[in-house]
Amino acid sequence: MNILKNILPISQQLSKCLATVNTQQVFATLQRHAAPSSVRAISTTAHRHDLMQFFDDKKNWGEQEVKHGRGWTKDDLRIKSNSDLHQLWFVLLKERNMLLTMEHECKEKMELFPSPERLDKVKESMENLEEVVRERNRAYYELETGETGERPGKVVPNELGIRFYYRAFEHVIPKYANRKWNERHKFTFGGSAVWKFLRLYRERLYNEKRKLRNRERNEVVHLLRRFPNIDRETLAQRFPTVDVEKLYKLDKIRMNHSVKSGSSSSST
Repeated sequence: MNILKNILPISQQLSKCLATVNTQQVFATLQRHAAPSSVRAISTTAHRHDLMQFFDDKKNWGEQEVKHGRGWTKDDLRIKSNSDLHQLWFVLLKERNMLLTMEHECKEKMELFPSPERLDKVKESMENLEEVVRERNRAYYELETGETGERPGKVVPNELGIRFYYRAFEHVIPKYANRKWNERHKFTFGGSAVWKFLRLYRERLYNEKRKLRNRERNEVVHLLRRFPNIDRETLAQRFPTVDVEKLYKLDKIRMNHSVKSGSSSSST
């Protein structure tokens, strides 16, 4: 009770003093005494309060094509500093939000979205930036601790026997006592129904690969017949699963037979 009697008059005096001070004066005083380093260290937004940052420049509205550059490659990003990468990430994030907004607006108005490949380039740039940052983190942790510093993971099967890469998470409750986690994550499978599903699933994957391999082979044969002088090295790089040289020899034999049969018929 004695403590409350001492605090009560002090609080009353403090409330009276604060009531006499204007809010704008307090805000102005805080701005004058604020440290320069604490005021918006990184900013990519102009000093305006409208929503036009989510839209493209007005001169690009209604255009069929918008001029743009290429995406950021890993080699370009590796020579940048960490602060530059930090700022570039927010620039790319704003660009992605703007493009998504414009794409949605064009769909609502049933208009053509100009240069949709910009979204792919921004996405590729952000993925490359994340990979470069991950490389630097791995190098730092391997130098300091001898480990990568990334979350551990392993390839495990699910309840249907399909294998996937699982990344570990930190939990407060240990694994042996975490009932909900053990019920949700079961890395085992069994039963005749599951084995039958796996057999049919693998058969489907094999058929898809076989059909894709046959389509690529037929396409290579068609190209070799139509363009006999095509660059076979480039063709082999374009279709790595096809033996281009073997098909080229077979195709040359067929062409020779056709030429000989044509010449013999003409001589008779």
